[in-house]
Amino acid sequence: SFIQHFNRQLATQQQDFLTSLPARFTLSELLERSTSLHEPNFIRLCYEYLPLTFSRRHGDPSRPWNFFSIETQTADGQKVLNYQGNWRDIFQNWEALSLSFPTFTESIICKFLNASTADGYNPYRITKEGIDWEKTDPHDPWSFIGYWGDHQIIYLLKLLELSKESHPNKLRRMVQQELFVYANVPYRIKGYGDIYENPHDTIVFDEALERVIDERVEKIGADGKLLWDAQDQIYRVNLIEKLLVPVLAKLSNFIPEAGIWLNTQRPEWNDANNALVGNGVSMVTLYYIRRYQMFLRSLIKDWGEQDYRVSEEVAVLFRSISHCFATQQEVLQGPISDKSRKQIVDQLGQAGGAYRDRLYQLGFSGIKETISPAELIEWIDLSLAYIDHSIAANKRDDGLFHAYNLIQRNPESLGIRYLYEMLEGQVAVLSANYLSASDSVALLDAMKASGLYRENQYSYMLYPDRQLPRFMDKNTIPAALVADSPLLQQLLQEGDTQVIEQNEEGGYHFNGAFRNAADLEEKLEAMAAAGYTITKSAQQEVLDIFEKVFDHQSFTGRSGTFFAYEGLGSIYWHMVSKLLLAIGETYYRGIAEGAEASVLGRLIEHYFEVRAGIGMSKNPKLYGAFPIDPYSHTPGHTGAQQPGMTGQVKEDILSRYKELGAVLENGALKFDPSLLRAAEFLTEGLSYRYYDLAGAEHYIDLKADSLAYTYCQVPIVYHISEEALIKVHLSEGTQESIAGLNLGQEYSQLLFARSGVISKMEVYLQPKL
Repeated sequence: SFIQHFNRQLATQQQDFLTSLPARFTLSELLERSTSLHEPNFIRLCYEYLPLTFSRRHGDPSRPWNFFSIETQTADGQKVLNYQGNWRDIFQNWEALSLSFPTFTESIICKFLNASTADGYNPYRITKEGIDWEKTDPHDPWSFIGYWGDHQIIYLLKLLELSKESHPNKLRRMVQQELFVYANVPYRIKGYGDIYENPHDTIVFDEALERVIDERVEKIGADGKLLWDAQDQIYRVNLIEKLLVPVLAKLSNFIPEAGIWLNTQRPEWNDANNALVGNGVSMVTLYYIRRYQMFLRSLIKDWGEQDYRVSEEVAVLFRSISHCFATQQEVLQGPISDKSRKQIVDQLGQAGGAYRDRLYQLGFSGIKETISPAELIEWIDLSLAYIDHSIAANKRDDGLFHAYNLIQRNPESLGIRYLYEMLEGQVAVLSANYLSASDSVALLDAMKASGLYRENQYSYMLYPDRQLPRFMDKNTIPAALVADSPLLQQLLQEGDTQVIEQNEEGGYHFNGAFRNAADLEEKLEAMAAAGYTITKSAQQEVLDIFEKVFDHQSFTGRSGTFFAYEGLGSIYWHMVSKLLLAIGETYYRGIAEGAEASVLGRLIEHYFEVRAGIGMSKNPKLYGAFPIDPYSHTPGHTGAQQPGMTGQVKEDILSRYKELGAVLENGALKFDPSLLRAAEFLTEGLSYRYYDLAGAEHYIDLKADSLAYTYCQVPIVYHISEEALIKVHLSEGTQESIAGLNLGQEYSQLLFARSGVISKMEVYLQPKL
């Protein structure tokens, strides 16, 4: 039914194959059998098949655009395999799911990549039935939200990293195969000139294209939502092209020393800063791009000296961006001038715009060009030089790093303004693999001393609390600015209150009917048309005064106006758990890099301080709710708010495995007790209940000085011991002992495949803490 829904033509062609499948089969068997057909679109759909059922509803039910139905059973009681959710909720949860079902990691990567577009973005929703996007409705202000680019880089990267560590060679085998496609979301991003002129209005919904897509869907199925070529075939590309396109799209919006320009009317990362779109720039995304580029570099090195064939249009964009970086390198010798920054942004933006224009007007030509590994490495190294230069420029005097910045656009120059400190920026730079272990400790020390730290919850706020202007302080024009404006002076003398008025106490205020600068500009132009002598320079002078009074450019959204819902003084628990995971990653990286014991010790202190601030470590009075329940946020004035299976749960699952020492490395599970505490072990015996792969209930009698958990549904029992040893209990009744704490690839792959060969493991080790 899945194949039939997506491509009725393929379902008919492969009827014999489908009916020959047994009632139960593994994913590996399905992929192996389908590969023999040499039908790329069918193989693609076999990869994308995910037999999931709802574990939770993906998406905030309070938001009007989230229309999801949770149905886990049919009317006659049969299980329904179904999932629905917005892009970021789906893929963040599937990262944790991949730890329990590693075999499906590459399928999830395929689902991710095949839902992304040729211009580098993604649809809003992912469902069992395919992709979905919002349709514009002039009567619904929430309808125009369907074209997203947030989370792309880091969520994709986490899945790729997991694949490499659990299945080192799977991506290598897929890299040259043209098994990948592009989603054809009917939004069109405007050209660079239009974007620079008005970055608040940059995308257009293409109703004609949507009608074409609807006709294709009606004719063939959900594959009609994919990009098709001039020969009326689904356009296919290889893995390397799909990995390049999103980062090329981001880098075409790169602003040196500022970050990635938020100019596609969509927020990056969390909704608290969605009002930054237009003049906002994300260092958060740039931090993650650094980690992405470092990982891509390692992949290409591992894959060896093989050339890659990519679409001609993608190759042109790749080489245009690479040429810009190569020819402008002298700017990296010190601070970049506003004029030089504008020149680089123009080059990058025009390259991205030219790529999109050709894509929208002509589609892909079908011609493939070759890119060598050396060319890719050179491009990555060039990009990293610019990224590292920008990261260094965004270190604050207080030791923290900027998260989001603002730009000031001028015809010949592009300036930068910096916003206040944000927790998100510190989490992202810790995750970027940029800081050494000792530098990370310095950053964490600075965080603890900053306005981000909230002592009464011993945790971290998204941004420091602050006093907002009172009502009577708003819309007050400084007398000096009024005195310097001949136009405002003239209007006051004439008693004309269309633009400015003076109150009884002598204060000056703009007309209260103006919502924004556009309203003011419209009024000034109407007055000029009616006979007022208003020059362009006088008009701009008044508009500049309006911006100085209201500073709309610095409006961030919730983070500048709310006191709850991820607002001022609010702890956002998902971000705190992301911080915990980032510290854990930094700690393990420090071990690998040979950091000093004192530095590693300080990282451990920070890790467990942050962990102690998370709800599960608190009592109900302090947390303000049941500690074992996840909550969205804790405002400054009350306890935890908005319960639900938030993204925090995913981060805490990942962190918990790190604490237990279950680490993936080169296709094997190893046990590293570096973060394992003696306090985790039982002080007296008890019975441990678990469910095996068949769903049968079992019990293990645990003794003192032991602990137990499951990995891929196989129980693992730890025993405190001076000897490092793994005992593998096999389902056939035998057991094997492995010296050391590395399970090895053979047994690990059987474990990851949930083969049932291993019934239990006992691990003998010494906790480090």
